[in-house]
Amino acid sequence: MIKLRTYVFIDSLQPQLAEYLGTTSQGFLPIPGDASLWIETAPGMAIHRLTDAALKATKVRLGQQVVERSFGTLEVHHENQGEVRQAGEAVLRVIEQTIESRQKCRIAWHETIRAIEPDHAVVINRQGRKGSMLLPGMSMFILETEPAGYIVFAANEAEKAANVTLVDVRAFGAFGRLTLVGAEAEIDEAAKAAMAAVNSLTGVSSEK
Repeated sequence: MIKLRTYVFIDSLQPQLAEYLGTTSQGFLPIPGDASLWIETAPGMAIHRLTDAALKATKVRLGQQVVERSFGTLEVHHENQGEVRQAGEAVLRVIEQTIESRQKCRIAWHETIRAIEPDHAVVINRQGRKGSMLLPGMSMFILETEPAGYIVFAANEAEKAANVTLVDVRAFGAFGRLTLVGAEAEIDEAAKAAMAAVNSLTGVSSEK
């Protein structure tokens, strides 16, 4: 049986997140304002069937497909929200599940660090990030979610809510990780928005 780990619709990709995804995308690049759908399954190989269903049913473009042994992830996007929603419906029909079948998001870790020290900033900037650099003196918000795919929704809602800089967002593997930086007040607003976003997602609690 296919387990639906992540299923999340994003109404409008924010500029920084869209450009970040463009730097990491294996497929067709999204642009700011596109609607996006992120789906994660277990086992990983099952994601091929879901990708096929989404692409055959609609005009969405495939931005990401990552196939690991345990988990598989896909991202599709389109300027028309209706196309993206229909792609999601096609996927759910194929696996005979509903959106309520998805795994509920669990916040594994969150923290805000004020006034980052120069040495700390240098190390973070060298750790394979794909986004903007962190500068000394900035405040930093970090968030870790399980399943991983929900971290993209958190990043998008945080960018909507506050003037912050996206340093890193990793939506694959066992856990998703987000790093945002900015002025202290802006980071506090972004953190609230990110956590409220993932806490709003319904679903089935993990067996853990």
